[in-house]
Amino acid sequence: MRVLFVCLGNICRSPTAEGIFRKKIEDTGLSHLVTCDSAGTSAYHSGQPADGRMTAHAKDRGYMLTSRARQLIEEDLENFDIILTMDNSNYENARALDSRHQYNDKIKKMVSYCKIHSVDEVPDPYYGGDDGFQFVIDILEDACDELILEIKEILK
Repeated sequence: MRVLFVCLGNICRSPTAEGIFRKKIEDTGLSHLVTCDSAGTSAYHSGQPADGRMTAHAKDRGYMLTSRARQLIEEDLENFDIILTMDNSNYENARALDSRHQYNDKIKKMVSYCKIHSVDEVPDPYYGGDDGFQFVIDILEDACDELILEIKEILK
């Protein structure tokens, strides 16, 4: 099972989702069955590490953000089983890559997995303060927990 997390620049939300998910997968003993990656719908930050503020907040909660930003490409739609977008714009941009509409069922909104938080999108914390980064991590932890439960059911 391959999971891809997608945001705009791939330096805040999606690498954090990747880091959280990776740790939770390792903690549940599924890392030999499930892999993950992250990407951005733009190439603004390609090659760069995750935002330092987000990296620090994630580290405080025990998550390591080790990926480098890259842009979402059409081949990702074929290569990943689940593609989770952080906001409505990312969702529409990812679906637009699927010109033949073969993979639209793989593309979902990250918040569709939330059970605790009732939000329409994972907000972009880039221009905000510490509270925004913490809130994003809260949302992503919530969604990742439910995603893992679904994946466990699929893998049975």
